[in-house]
Amino acid sequence: MASRRGFLAGLLATGLAPAATWADAGAPRWLSAAGLPDGGFALCGIGEDMGLRFRIPLPGRGHAAAAHPERPEAVAFARRPGTFAIVIDCAAGRQTAQMAAPTGRHFYGHGAFSLDGRWLYTTENDFEAARGVIGIWDAQHGYKRTGEFASGGTGPHEIRRMPGSDVLVVANGGIETHPASGRAKLNIAIMQPNLSYIDSGKVTETAALPPEMHRGSIRHIAVSQIGEVAFGMQWQGDEDGPALVGLHRRGGAIRLCTAPDTHLRAMQGYIGSITFAAGQREVAVTSPRGGLVQMFDTGSAKYLRSDAMADACGVAACTGGLIVASGTGDLVRLGRDKAQVAHPGLMWDNHLVSL
Repeated sequence: MASRRGFLAGLLATGLAPAATWADAGAPRWLSAAGLPDGGFALCGIGEDMGLRFRIPLPGRGHAAAAHPERPEAVAFARRPGTFAIVIDCAAGRQTAQMAAPTGRHFYGHGAFSLDGRWLYTTENDFEAARGVIGIWDAQHGYKRTGEFASGGTGPHEIRRMPGSDVLVVANGGIETHPASGRAKLNIAIMQPNLSYIDSGKVTETAALPPEMHRGSIRHIAVSQIGEVAFGMQWQGDEDGPALVGLHRRGGAIRLCTAPDTHLRAMQGYIGSITFAAGQREVAVTSPRGGLVQMFDTGSAKYLRSDAMADACGVAACTGGLIVASGTGDLVRLGRDKAQVAHPGLMWDNHLVSL
């Protein structure tokens, strides 16, 4: 009997095949990069049951991925200061294109599609000018580079699209780096992190941290269904900073989330990933250094509780709670129906990308 994949290939030859969807890739719920036992790397699709739907090789260590809003296609990005991004047909299990950062640029590991899926936007470093830029790539024509615009700050890391629009929000971490210096941070004393909102290539609003928080590098962001932005920081001072998590709505001021000193110190100054929980009233943050998942209330901006998990980093909402990925290879569901699935040999990287 002919396989579904072979049947679809025949239809494609006649021009009668329906457009492929994420169901053709095994209906994954999340994407994550992972390290492999042989030293290689892969992009994996993860199902609702925390089982693998696919595993596709990457040429180097990945960081995060951007999922196309319609077709089963993902772009996996190199970890800073990498210059590759791989376009993957997740249904066919093959690479369809490779993007390379232009001369004088490198990727920061994140990207976001436009609402209609036509354009891909990538966070990049213009390292000679020490400025952040957002690259523009034509996803309809082989991911050709078509231009760039300013990110509104230095060290743009994660980028997200605001709900139902093409307005982008960018986490500008504020840290100057240069490939010639490896991963060294060159401007800690004068760094200026911010959130920038960008519409049609123009920064329309910037939300900056108060002066005493200038060492709180804003790296990762999540956006709620109503457009509230939650952000996680990585503290660059010798002593513990006063906060690691914040909230912002356009037109308003940043609200820093408070936590008892012992719980703040337990995160070791490092938030690895952030998400809104399914009910949108709580924000979850992870710290691989602290081995913790912490929850904050979005209404009061206060700490709620913690769960211990070794090397916890990738986090996303799931039915009834959260799913958390560990560098040990474990996937853990927290909440109403707790469960754990081990994937021996896989070392999950920083992020779980929801589909």
